[in-house]
Amino acid sequence: MPLVSRVLVTLVGLPLVLLVVWAGGWWLFALAGVAAVLALHEYALMIRSLRPVILAAYAGALLSLLGAHVGGLQWTTAGFLSTMVFAFLLHWIATTRQSATVAIASTVLGAGWIGLGLAHLLLLRQIPSQGELATFTVLLAVWAGDIGAFFAGRLIGRHKLAPALSPGKTWEGFLFGTAATIFVAFVALYKQHYLSIWQSVVLGAAIAIAAPLGDLFESALKRDMQVKDSGRLLAAHGGVLDRIDSLLFAVVASYYLLRALDAA
Repeated sequence: MPLVSRVLVTLVGLPLVLLVVWAGGWWLFALAGVAAVLALHEYALMIRSLRPVILAAYAGALLSLLGAHVGGLQWTTAGFLSTMVFAFLLHWIATTRQSATVAIASTVLGAGWIGLGLAHLLLLRQIPSQGELATFTVLLAVWAGDIGAFFAGRLIGRHKLAPALSPGKTWEGFLFGTAATIFVAFVALYKQHYLSIWQSVVLGAAIAIAAPLGDLFESALKRDMQVKDSGRLLAAHGGVLDRIDSLLFAVVASYYLLRALDAA
C-alpha cells in the first residue's frame, strides 16, 4: 500500500506541478506560496521545542517569493532579510522564555531553507531565454533521481549511504539515481540545444549531488528533533517538506550554475 500511495500521489501531483510551471507568473507564485506555508507549518511542528517565531518565518518566506516574482534576486534577498527583523520584534513582545538566539536562529533557518529555496524556483522560471525548459528539467531530473534511487535501493541496495542520518539510503541507489538525473538533464538540455554536452552533464551532476544533500539535510533535522516524518499530508510521501526537501537544494544549485555558465 505505501508504494501504491507513492505512485498515486506522483501521478496526480507531477502533471499539476508541471502545468503550473508552464503557466508561470502568479500561478507559480501561488503554488510556491502554498507550498512554503505548508512546509513551514510542518517545520514549526518539527522544531516546536525551539519555539521558532513562525509568523516571522511565514512573512520572510512569502516576502522572498514576492521579491523573486516582482523584482528578481535583489528583492528576493531583501524579503528574506526581513525575517530577522520580524523575528526579533515578535520574540521581543512574546511571553516565551526561550533563548532569543535559538528562537530567532531557528526562525531564520526555516525562512531561508524553505522560502529562499522556493524563491529560486521562481527565479529559475524567469530565465529570459529558456526558463520554462530549465525549470522543467530540474524538476524532472530531481524526480527521476529520487525514483531511480528509491527502486534501486530497494532492489539491489546493500551499502548504506548515510546510516546515521537516513538508514534507507544506499550507495547503489545514489549511483542509479545519479545516472537517471544526468540522463534527464542531458536529454532535456543538450538535445534542445540549450547547453553543450559537458554543460548539461555538469548540471545533471550538480543536481544529482544537491538533491540527496537536501534530503539528508532534512533527515538530520528530523533525527535531531526525534521525528520520523514532517507530516502525513501526502500519505506515503510524508509531508510537503518531505516531498520538496531535495528540490530546495537542487533548484538553488541549478540556478547559480546556470548563471555561472551564462545560461541564465
